[in-house]
Amino acid sequence: MPRAVYVLALGIFAMVTSEFAVAGLMPQMAAGLHATVPQIGYLITAFAAAMAAGGPLLTVAVMKLPPRTALLVLFAVFLAGNVLAATATGYGTMLVARIVTGVASQAFFGVALSLCARLTRPESRGRAVAVAMNGLMLGTLLGLPLSTLIGERLGWRAAFWAVSVLALAAAAATLAGVPRLDPAPSGGLRAEAGVFARPRLWRALATSTLVIGATFSAFSYFNPILTGLTGFSAGAVPLLLIAYGAATVVGNTVVGRLADRYTLPVLAVGLLLNALFLAGFAVLAGAPVPAVACMLGVGLVGVTMNPAMVTRVQRAGNAGPLVNTVHSSFITLGVIIGSSVGAVAIDTWGLRAPLWLGAALAAAGLLTVLPDLRGGGAAEDAAHGVTQGAAKDAAQDAAHGVTQGAAQDAAHGVTRGAAQGAAQDVRNPLTSALPTD
Repeated sequence: MPRAVYVLALGIFAMVTSEFAVAGLMPQMAAGLHATVPQIGYLITAFAAAMAAGGPLLTVAVMKLPPRTALLVLFAVFLAGNVLAATATGYGTMLVARIVTGVASQAFFGVALSLCARLTRPESRGRAVAVAMNGLMLGTLLGLPLSTLIGERLGWRAAFWAVSVLALAAAAATLAGVPRLDPAPSGGLRAEAGVFARPRLWRALATSTLVIGATFSAFSYFNPILTGLTGFSAGAVPLLLIAYGAATVVGNTVVGRLADRYTLPVLAVGLLLNALFLAGFAVLAGAPVPAVACMLGVGLVGVTMNPAMVTRVQRAGNAGPLVNTVHSSFITLGVIIGSSVGAVAIDTWGLRAPLWLGAALAAAGLLTVLPDLRGGGAAEDAAHGVTQGAAKDAAQDAAHGVTQGAAQDAAHGVTRGAAQGAAQDVRNPLTSALPTD
């Protein structure tokens, strides 16, 4: 695995740690900014909304830059927002700071995942994404508790200063460890946006939203569920969340190993298991041992689907920064849907409701995978001209030295197995060049 992929994981870790910092420091920030705890909660919503809406716009602005330069520009924007947060004297300033850091974080995800695709062979891209996304998993496992500990011991501003130092270290590592590459080949914004006419891409984006929505409808309320229903003390919850974070690291590694060869089966099995774990958690929430087992199961098959999700989206669209950033926006949309609808469900039906909601969202996500798993999605893509676009994407990769195998993939329609499978499904000459999942 190229060293640069691990460097990208460090950058993602910095971004995620900043994102989670507010959640662990709500009372201290409320007191320091003369705001209420619910108002501080809105900062989390503002960060997520800025990621979803503003990230793609910033990606377009840096799309023509060399990848390493684009990453350093995004680090600079992120650092400016984080320093503004550390020095904020009022709620309005903090709100602006969170919007700036949210936009920069989302664009960074898109550029970083696109760079992972350029740095690795097509058959190992899922594993590379898993390595990079370990920054996200470690942000959950280590970033949140560390920023909370720093904030509690040294004040909430110290937590943001610590993240700023971490961002500077990640930027320095990027400068030293990421190779200098030319901007990715592109036909301009219109060509980049043209892939969004593909129905298969929209199914993939919908799946990602539902995977994350299912997980966050539960994860957002683990604390009250574990204390209010399962009977754990408040002091035990952080330890349980660390165990959950460890499960996500394990699951992410396993999925990364399987995502390239078994993209759709991994997603289908993951969604099915997630639905079962969430439903089991809802039924057994009053029994500590099975409840924790189900919670850890959600950790293994929830957000850990990211490598398979990214691989599927890149194959359905392309590996460019815009597609990856829009995909990240759909993932963020899942966070917003899961957490906000889960709150309404709790008010209406009680603490078990977000778990049942998560199970329903996971089941809906499975329905968005089945058409492509059966091969119907590939036939539909051929009818909409995906064949030609996939060949061009692979040929462009080959022209820029990605791998000779990528050029052969373009010439032969990505894989002989995909051609044979599509030919059986469609009986049409176009399907001989269909991309595979």
